[in-house]
Amino acid sequence: MRASYVRESADVRRQSLIDAAGRCLAEHGVAGSSVRAICAKAGVSAGLLTHYFSGVDELILAAYRDTGKRVSDAIEEAVANAGTDPRARLHAYVTASFRPPILDPQLLATWIAFWSLVKTSPLIAGQHGITYAGYREGIEVLIAECHPDTLSKAEIKRAAIAITAMVDGLWLELCLDPTTFTPEDAIAVTTRWIDTLVGTS
Repeated sequence: MRASYVRESADVRRQSLIDAAGRCLAEHGVAGSSVRAICAKAGVSAGLLTHYFSGVDELILAAYRDTGKRVSDAIEEAVANAGTDPRARLHAYVTASFRPPILDPQLLATWIAFWSLVKTSPLIAGQHGITYAGYREGIEVLIAECHPDTLSKAEIKRAAIAITAMVDGLWLELCLDPTTFTPEDAIAVTTRWIDTLVGTS
Protein backbone atom coordinates (compact mmCIF):
# COMPACT_ATOMS: atom_id res chain seq x y z
CA MET A 1 0.00 0.00 0.00
CA ARG A 2 2.84 2.37 0.87
CA ALA A 3 4.54 1.95 -2.53
CA SER A 4 1.25 2.54 -4.35
CA TYR A 5 0.64 5.73 -2.38
CA VAL A 6 4.13 7.09 -3.07
CA ARG A 7 3.79 6.36 -6.82
CA GLU A 8 0.42 8.07 -6.98
CA SER A 9 1.82 11.15 -5.22
CA ALA A 10 4.76 11.27 -7.66
CA ASP A 11 2.38 11.05 -10.62
CA VAL A 12 0.26 13.86 -9.18
CA ARG A 13 3.29 16.09 -8.67
CA ARG A 14 4.56 15.42 -12.20
CA GLN A 15 1.12 16.18 -13.65
CA SER A 16 0.91 19.39 -11.64
CA LEU A 17 4.08 20.59 -13.35
CA ILE A 18 2.69 19.69 -16.77
CA ASP A 19 -0.55 21.55 -16.01
CA ALA A 20 1.40 24.56 -14.73
CA ALA A 21 3.53 24.61 -17.89
CA GLY A 22 0.39 24.70 -20.01
CA ARG A 23 -1.05 27.58 -18.00
CA CYS A 24 2.21 29.52 -18.16
CA LEU A 25 2.43 29.08 -21.92
CA ALA A 26 -1.16 30.27 -22.32
CA GLU A 27 -0.70 33.31 -20.09
CA HIS A 28 2.88 34.37 -20.79
CA GLY A 29 4.03 32.61 -23.95
CA VAL A 30 7.30 30.77 -24.37
CA ALA A 31 9.44 33.69 -23.22
CA GLY A 32 7.58 33.88 -19.91
CA SER A 33 7.59 30.16 -19.22
CA SER A 34 10.84 29.77 -17.32
CA VAL A 35 11.59 27.12 -14.72
CA ARG A 36 10.95 29.66 -12.00
CA ALA A 37 7.64 30.81 -13.47
CA ILE A 38 6.32 27.29 -14.03
CA CYS A 39 7.33 26.12 -10.56
CA ALA A 40 5.75 29.18 -9.00
CA LYS A 41 2.53 28.42 -10.89
CA ALA A 42 2.66 24.82 -9.64
CA GLY A 43 3.54 25.91 -6.10
CA VAL A 44 6.69 23.78 -5.95
CA SER A 45 10.43 24.35 -5.78
CA ALA A 46 12.56 24.53 -8.90
CA GLY A 47 14.35 21.38 -7.80
CA LEU A 48 11.19 19.35 -8.25
CA LEU A 49 11.06 20.17 -11.97
CA THR A 50 14.54 18.80 -12.57
CA HIS A 51 13.61 15.73 -10.52
CA TYR A 52 10.94 14.74 -13.07
CA PHE A 53 12.26 16.39 -16.25
CA SER A 54 15.68 17.04 -17.74
CA GLY A 55 14.74 20.70 -18.09
CA VAL A 56 12.05 23.10 -19.22
CA ASP A 57 12.23 21.88 -22.85
CA GLU A 58 11.28 18.34 -21.86
CA LEU A 59 8.50 19.68 -19.63
CA ILE A 60 7.06 21.76 -22.48
CA LEU A 61 7.17 18.68 -24.70
CA ALA A 62 5.25 16.76 -22.04
CA ALA A 63 2.73 19.60 -21.89
CA TYR A 64 2.26 19.44 -25.67
CA ARG A 65 1.67 15.68 -25.51
CA ASP A 66 -0.75 16.12 -22.63
CA THR A 67 -2.70 18.84 -24.43
CA GLY A 68 -2.89 16.76 -27.57
CA LYS A 69 -4.15 13.77 -25.60
CA ARG A 70 -6.91 15.82 -23.97
CA VAL A 71 -8.05 16.99 -27.39
CA SER A 72 -7.92 13.44 -28.78
CA ASP A 73 -9.88 12.10 -25.79
CA ALA A 74 -12.63 14.69 -26.34
CA ILE A 75 -12.85 13.82 -30.04
CA GLU A 76 -12.93 10.08 -29.37
CA GLU A 77 -15.71 10.55 -26.83
CA ALA A 78 -17.74 12.53 -29.37
CA VAL A 79 -17.32 9.77 -31.96
CA ALA A 80 -18.28 7.07 -29.46
CA ASN A 81 -21.44 9.00 -28.58
CA ALA A 82 -22.38 9.35 -32.26
CA GLY A 83 -23.34 5.69 -32.62
CA THR A 84 -22.48 3.38 -35.48
CA ASP A 85 -23.50 5.34 -38.58
CA PRO A 86 -20.27 6.16 -40.48
CA ARG A 87 -21.42 9.62 -41.64
CA ALA A 88 -22.55 10.58 -38.14
CA ARG A 89 -19.21 9.43 -36.72
CA LEU A 90 -17.29 11.51 -39.29
CA HIS A 91 -19.39 14.56 -38.50
CA ALA A 92 -18.86 14.04 -34.78
CA TYR A 93 -15.09 13.71 -35.22
CA VAL A 94 -14.67 17.06 -36.92
CA THR A 95 -17.40 19.08 -35.19
CA ALA A 96 -16.10 18.21 -31.73
CA SER A 97 -13.60 21.02 -32.33
CA PHE A 98 -16.48 23.51 -32.11
CA ARG A 99 -17.61 22.35 -28.66
CA PRO A 100 -15.98 22.59 -25.23
CA PRO A 101 -13.46 21.56 -24.09
CA ILE A 102 -11.75 22.03 -27.47
CA LEU A 103 -13.41 25.34 -28.33
CA ASP A 104 -11.57 27.32 -25.68
CA PRO A 105 -9.58 30.57 -26.04
CA GLN A 106 -7.26 29.33 -23.28
CA LEU A 107 -6.47 26.26 -25.38
CA LEU A 108 -5.78 28.51 -28.37
CA ALA A 109 -3.25 30.48 -26.35
CA THR A 110 -1.49 27.27 -25.36
CA TRP A 111 -1.44 25.99 -28.96
CA ILE A 112 -0.01 29.30 -30.20
CA ALA A 113 2.88 28.89 -27.81
CA PHE A 114 3.49 25.35 -29.05
CA TRP A 115 3.21 26.43 -32.69
CA SER A 116 5.80 29.16 -32.12
CA LEU A 117 8.31 26.43 -31.21
CA VAL A 118 7.71 24.15 -34.19
CA LYS A 119 10.36 25.87 -36.34
CA THR A 120 12.95 26.20 -33.57
CA SER A 121 12.56 23.08 -31.42
CA PRO A 122 13.13 19.65 -32.99
CA LEU A 123 11.33 18.06 -30.03
CA ILE A 124 8.19 20.13 -30.56
CA ALA A 125 8.41 19.78 -34.35
CA GLY A 126 8.49 16.01 -34.01
CA GLN A 127 5.52 15.96 -31.65
CA HIS A 128 3.63 18.37 -33.89
CA GLY A 129 4.02 15.96 -36.78
CA ILE A 130 2.81 13.03 -34.68
CA THR A 131 -0.18 14.97 -33.33
CA TYR A 132 -1.46 16.20 -36.66
CA ALA A 133 -0.77 12.94 -38.46
CA GLY A 134 -2.89 11.18 -35.85
CA TYR A 135 -5.75 13.62 -36.37
CA ARG A 136 -5.68 13.24 -40.14
CA GLU A 137 -5.45 9.46 -39.91
CA GLY A 138 -8.53 9.45 -37.70
CA ILE A 139 -10.44 11.35 -40.38
CA GLU A 140 -9.12 9.01 -43.09
CA VAL A 141 -10.44 5.99 -41.21
CA LEU A 142 -13.90 7.54 -40.91
CA ILE A 143 -13.99 8.60 -44.56
CA ALA A 144 -13.05 5.05 -45.54
CA GLU A 145 -15.93 3.75 -43.41
CA CYS A 146 -18.29 5.99 -45.40
CA HIS A 147 -16.82 4.73 -48.70
CA PRO A 148 -15.35 1.26 -48.15
CA ASP A 149 -15.06 0.53 -51.87
CA THR A 150 -15.46 3.74 -53.89
CA LEU A 151 -12.61 6.07 -52.88
CA SER A 152 -8.94 5.39 -53.45
CA LYS A 153 -6.35 5.85 -50.70
CA ALA A 154 -5.10 9.00 -52.44
CA GLU A 155 -8.61 10.47 -52.58
CA ILE A 156 -9.20 9.68 -48.92
CA LYS A 157 -5.88 11.28 -47.95
CA ARG A 158 -6.63 14.46 -49.91
CA ALA A 159 -10.13 14.68 -48.42
CA ALA A 160 -8.70 14.32 -44.90
CA ILE A 161 -6.15 17.07 -45.55
CA ALA A 162 -8.87 19.40 -46.81
CA ILE A 163 -11.19 18.67 -43.89
CA THR A 164 -8.38 19.20 -41.38
CA ALA A 165 -7.50 22.57 -42.91
CA MET A 166 -11.11 23.73 -42.86
CA VAL A 167 -11.71 22.70 -39.26
CA ASP A 168 -8.45 24.31 -38.14
CA GLY A 169 -9.32 27.58 -39.86
CA LEU A 170 -12.82 27.79 -38.43
CA TRP A 171 -11.63 26.78 -34.95
CA LEU A 172 -8.89 29.41 -35.02
CA GLU A 173 -11.26 32.20 -36.06
CA LEU A 174 -13.87 31.20 -33.46
CA CYS A 175 -11.27 31.25 -30.70
CA LEU A 176 -9.83 34.58 -31.86
CA ASP A 177 -13.18 36.33 -32.36
CA PRO A 178 -16.37 34.46 -31.39
CA THR A 179 -18.48 37.35 -32.70
CA THR A 180 -17.58 36.49 -36.31
CA PHE A 181 -19.87 33.47 -36.41
CA THR A 182 -21.28 30.91 -33.98
CA PRO A 183 -20.17 27.34 -33.29
CA GLU A 184 -23.45 26.24 -34.87
CA ASP A 185 -22.50 28.15 -38.03
CA ALA A 186 -19.13 26.41 -38.08
CA ILE A 187 -20.74 23.01 -37.63
CA ALA A 188 -23.29 23.67 -40.39
CA VAL A 189 -20.61 24.85 -42.82
CA THR A 190 -18.29 21.97 -42.00
CA THR A 191 -20.84 19.17 -42.22
CA ARG A 192 -22.31 20.46 -45.48
CA TRP A 193 -18.85 20.85 -46.99
CA ILE A 194 -17.86 17.37 -45.84
CA ASP A 195 -20.95 15.89 -47.44
CA THR A 196 -20.12 17.68 -50.68
CA LEU A 197 -16.46 16.70 -50.57
CA VAL A 198 -16.95 13.11 -49.54
CA GLY A 199 -20.17 12.60 -51.48
CA THR A 200 -22.92 10.20 -50.65
CA SER A 201 -22.23 6.68 -49.55
